[in-house]
Amino acid sequence: MTAQKGRDLLLKIDEGGTFMTVAGLRSRRLAFNAETVDVTDAESVGRWRELLGGAGIQRASLTGAGIFKDQASDEKVRAAFFASAILGWQVIIPGFGTITGPFQLTALEYSGEHNGEVRFELALESAGALAFEVL
Repeated sequence: MTAQKGRDLLLKIDEGGTFMTVAGLRSRRLAFNAETVDVTDAESVGRWRELLGGAGIQRASLTGAGIFKDQASDEKVRAAFFASAILGWQVIIPGFGTITGPFQLTALEYSGEHNGEVRFELALESAGALAFEVL
Protein backbone atom coordinates (compact mmCIF):
# COMPACT_ATOMS: atom_id res chain seq x y z
CA MET A 1 0.00 0.00 0.00
CA THR A 2 1.33 3.42 -0.89
CA ALA A 3 1.07 6.43 1.39
CA GLN A 4 -2.36 8.04 1.59
CA LYS A 5 -3.40 11.62 2.30
CA GLY A 6 -4.74 12.07 5.82
CA ARG A 7 -7.38 14.46 4.57
CA ASP A 8 -8.96 11.63 2.57
CA LEU A 9 -10.11 9.86 5.75
CA LEU A 10 -13.75 10.94 5.95
CA LEU A 11 -16.34 10.87 8.74
CA LYS A 12 -19.98 10.70 7.66
CA ILE A 13 -23.31 10.46 9.49
CA ASP A 14 -26.45 8.63 8.34
CA GLU A 15 -29.11 10.99 7.02
CA GLY A 16 -31.95 8.53 6.44
CA GLY A 17 -30.15 6.12 4.14
CA THR A 18 -27.50 8.41 2.67
CA PHE A 19 -24.33 9.45 4.43
CA MET A 20 -23.49 13.15 4.82
CA THR A 21 -19.90 14.31 5.38
CA VAL A 22 -19.93 15.83 8.86
CA ALA A 23 -16.93 18.03 9.06
CA GLY A 24 -13.57 19.13 7.75
CA LEU A 25 -11.53 16.90 10.03
CA ARG A 26 -7.93 18.06 10.25
CA SER A 27 -6.86 15.19 12.48
CA ARG A 28 -8.49 11.88 13.21
CA ARG A 29 -7.76 8.49 14.71
CA LEU A 30 -9.64 5.19 14.45
CA ALA A 31 -8.74 2.40 16.87
CA PHE A 32 -9.96 -1.18 17.07
CA ASN A 33 -9.65 -3.08 20.35
CA ALA A 34 -10.48 -6.57 21.57
CA GLU A 35 -10.54 -7.62 25.19
CA THR A 36 -9.01 -10.94 26.11
CA VAL A 37 -10.45 -13.73 28.28
CA ASP A 38 -7.76 -15.38 30.39
CA VAL A 39 -8.37 -19.12 30.92
CA THR A 40 -4.99 -19.93 32.46
CA ASP A 41 -5.13 -22.55 35.21
CA ALA A 42 -2.78 -24.64 37.35
CA GLU A 43 -2.30 -27.13 34.50
CA SER A 44 -1.33 -24.57 31.86
CA VAL A 45 1.86 -25.72 30.15
CA GLY A 46 4.90 -24.00 31.61
CA ARG A 47 2.63 -21.57 33.50
CA TRP A 48 2.11 -19.66 30.24
CA ARG A 49 -1.02 -17.60 29.96
CA GLU A 50 -3.82 -19.12 27.87
CA LEU A 51 -6.50 -17.06 26.15
CA LEU A 52 -9.95 -18.10 24.98
CA GLY A 53 -10.22 -17.19 21.30
CA GLY A 54 -13.26 -15.30 20.06
CA ALA A 55 -14.62 -14.64 23.56
CA GLY A 56 -13.63 -11.05 24.27
CA ILE A 57 -15.55 -7.88 23.57
CA GLN A 58 -14.58 -5.98 20.42
CA ARG A 59 -14.93 -2.23 20.08
CA ALA A 60 -13.90 0.66 17.91
CA SER A 61 -13.28 4.25 18.91
CA LEU A 62 -12.79 7.28 16.73
CA THR A 63 -11.51 10.71 17.63
CA GLY A 64 -11.30 13.71 15.37
CA ALA A 65 -10.67 17.43 15.38
CA GLY A 66 -11.32 20.12 12.83
CA ILE A 67 -13.97 22.53 11.66
CA PHE A 68 -17.60 21.80 10.84
CA LYS A 69 -18.50 21.71 7.17
CA ASP A 70 -21.58 23.87 7.69
CA GLN A 71 -24.18 24.86 10.28
CA ALA A 72 -26.37 21.84 9.50
CA SER A 73 -23.62 19.34 10.28
CA ASP A 74 -22.73 21.22 13.48
CA GLU A 75 -26.38 21.10 14.59
CA LYS A 76 -26.71 17.38 13.73
CA VAL A 77 -23.62 16.44 15.74
CA ARG A 78 -24.55 18.68 18.68
CA ALA A 79 -28.09 17.24 18.79
CA ALA A 80 -26.70 13.68 18.72
CA PHE A 81 -24.45 14.46 21.67
CA PHE A 82 -27.12 16.08 23.86
CA ALA A 83 -29.61 13.29 23.07
CA SER A 84 -26.99 10.58 23.79
CA ALA A 85 -28.21 9.16 20.49
CA ILE A 86 -26.75 6.13 18.81
CA LEU A 87 -26.63 6.91 15.11
CA GLY A 88 -25.27 5.30 11.98
CA TRP A 89 -21.79 6.59 11.11
CA GLN A 90 -19.40 5.78 8.30
CA VAL A 91 -15.63 6.10 8.26
CA ILE A 92 -13.89 5.97 4.88
CA ILE A 93 -10.22 5.02 5.05
CA PRO A 94 -8.55 5.41 1.65
CA GLY A 95 -6.72 2.33 0.42
CA PHE A 96 -8.22 0.27 3.28
CA GLY A 97 -12.00 0.27 3.31
CA THR A 98 -15.20 1.62 4.78
CA ILE A 99 -16.37 1.02 8.35
CA THR A 100 -20.12 1.46 8.85
CA GLY A 101 -22.22 0.99 11.96
CA PRO A 102 -23.73 2.44 15.12
CA PHE A 103 -21.65 4.81 17.24
CA GLN A 104 -22.40 7.02 20.21
CA LEU A 105 -20.86 10.48 20.40
CA THR A 106 -19.15 10.45 23.83
CA ALA A 107 -17.25 13.75 23.77
CA LEU A 108 -17.70 17.07 21.99
CA GLU A 109 -15.43 20.04 22.64
CA TYR A 110 -15.25 23.48 21.03
CA SER A 111 -12.27 25.84 21.02
CA GLY A 112 -11.06 28.91 19.20
CA GLU A 113 -8.90 31.98 19.31
CA HIS A 114 -10.04 35.54 18.77
CA ASN A 115 -8.40 35.71 15.32
CA GLY A 116 -9.26 32.21 14.11
CA GLU A 117 -12.06 29.81 13.34
CA VAL A 118 -14.08 27.78 15.86
CA ARG A 119 -12.63 24.28 16.10
CA PHE A 120 -14.10 21.13 17.58
CA GLU A 121 -12.96 17.77 18.88
CA LEU A 122 -15.21 14.73 19.09
CA ALA A 123 -15.02 11.12 20.23
CA LEU A 124 -17.19 8.23 19.04
CA GLU A 125 -17.52 4.76 20.58
CA SER A 126 -18.97 1.79 18.72
CA ALA A 127 -22.41 0.75 19.95
CA GLY A 128 -23.00 -2.46 18.02
CA ALA A 129 -21.68 -4.62 15.20
CA LEU A 130 -19.65 -2.81 12.55
CA ALA A 131 -19.50 -3.71 8.88
CA PHE A 132 -16.25 -3.52 6.92
CA GLU A 133 -16.18 -3.15 3.15
CA VAL A 134 -12.93 -3.22 1.18
CA LEU A 135 -12.52 -0.28 -1.20
